[in-house]
Amino acid sequence: MTNRFRTRKDTALHRSALLCTALLAFSIEAGAELPIGLGSQVAGQTQTGHAPVPHWVYTLRQGETVESVASKLLASPYTAAQLSSYNQSIPTTAIHANQALRIPLAWLKQQPEPATATSVSGQVRIISSVDGRQRALTENTLIRVGDEILSRSGNATIELADRSVVRIGPNSRVIFNKLTQYGQSGMTDTRIRLNHGEIDTQVIPRAGSGARFEVETPSAVAAVRGTAFAMQAQPGTTALQVTEGVVSFGPTGRTRNIPAGYSALVDSRTPSPVSIFRLPPAPVPVPLAESLQSLPASLDWAPDGASQHRVDIYDADNGRWLKSDTVNGQNYELNYLDNGRYHIRLAALDNRGVAGLPATLSVDVALQARPATLEFPTASASVSDDMPEFRWHYQGHNEVARVEIAASEDFSNLITTSEWAPDTSAIAKRPLNPGQYYWRVVTEAGGTSVATSEPRALVINGSLPPVRIISINYVDSQVRVFWESTDTATGYLMQLAEEPKFQNVIKEATVKDTTAALRLIPGRRYFVRLKALSDGPATSRWGPGRELFIE
Repeated sequence: MTNRFRTRKDTALHRSALLCTALLAFSIEAGAELPIGLGSQVAGQTQTGHAPVPHWVYTLRQGETVESVASKLLASPYTAAQLSSYNQSIPTTAIHANQALRIPLAWLKQQPEPATATSVSGQVRIISSVDGRQRALTENTLIRVGDEILSRSGNATIELADRSVVRIGPNSRVIFNKLTQYGQSGMTDTRIRLNHGEIDTQVIPRAGSGARFEVETPSAVAAVRGTAFAMQAQPGTTALQVTEGVVSFGPTGRTRNIPAGYSALVDSRTPSPVSIFRLPPAPVPVPLAESLQSLPASLDWAPDGASQHRVDIYDADNGRWLKSDTVNGQNYELNYLDNGRYHIRLAALDNRGVAGLPATLSVDVALQARPATLEFPTASASVSDDMPEFRWHYQGHNEVARVEIAASEDFSNLITTSEWAPDTSAIAKRPLNPGQYYWRVVTEAGGTSVATSEPRALVINGSLPPVRIISINYVDSQVRVFWESTDTATGYLMQLAEEPKFQNVIKEATVKDTTAALRLIPGRRYFVRLKALSDGPATSRWGPGRELFIE
């Protein structure tokens, strides 16, 4: 049974390939080159035995002349007079609105235009073509000719000078071999090498016959018009899926035109240069609410015969590729998304695991945080643990929270916090000294909505730590003493004595700050010590004494 099934399956695939070939009869023949640009075809003045001169057709706008266009678009040493002669001696200064002007591509200014990383998630590195140094790729990093992008566990969205977008998937290596713009003509020439991994592109329609967008892999090349397509490269194979437009794809010199709705495969282990398959049709999703007020939410779609589907989620503002999940069944749980707008692509996977034509949805997430209900410690509780556990429960959904601990009820003096987490319990980042505190829970939903619980008083039992004197400064007969602060102290008690056991205290004062000045009699020895004061029940201990002496 298994062998017969495989034979029928292979026969079906063979017939499918033959059908695709028939459907693609309009494609160019093997060995021919695909015209890349839109607009005029490559043509020009010829002489017997010479190839045509490739040129770009420019239409003069109102107020433009051959001379002004030459100044704007031509590279040195080409002149307006040469351009006039090339176009059958059109006057260089006369205005000819809507006049078609042919400009040889070799005459145009060519300027390298860097691309920009518009979003980066996870671990992505860039290797500079200038000095070979490798560093982390961050948002707004400029990517220049020859630079390499290495995505490990992360992904990146790259925007080219003409606003075309290249999304780089995890575990990929991409080299930007050419990023050229022809002066102010709007034509661009972009050539990328995908060594391994995956890219997903949205290419702006190319203007002019000199425009070019090409992706090369170790086993194939893809040259495109304005289109949307994805490519995956592995050792010996390159796969392509076209969702918009047409892509010329295949081994160098043996490319085929692959239209939207089809995938293609180049496998160095097979005799066929390009295998072509029809992509699965787009699923039919159940419409989502325009604005999701709570998460999780279910994305559902009608059964379409596919056993697996792929869901990709993008940030609508910057194009960041947030999630890519393979799903069994006909639903997917949308969860843990920040507030904002998202684009969702849903596609069926064929039996080779290739994603088909996508259904696209857009949705706004607008979550509202709610104040948490505090559970433990109870109000005004006294505990002996310097790292007590705090517990609460949420009133909303899809929220994260942290505990904040302060020395004052208005939280103007924040002592410490816990980590942000979706849990309902936490401990502080560091131990708490004995004394009175106030604690509360801050909840966050969607990254932008925040709510705060009511505060609760809390007493940590025990003794306040001894106060350590940091430094002593002498200026004439005056001495200034500096000491460490204590979190829950309301002030400090200072004692001055003439002997180190402080049995005969000659001065005692309460100080609010952590520094004080003393005027002493020269030639006599003194000793100073401090302890922290607290309004709560916490006891305090004297810190070690320090000797003072003015000659």
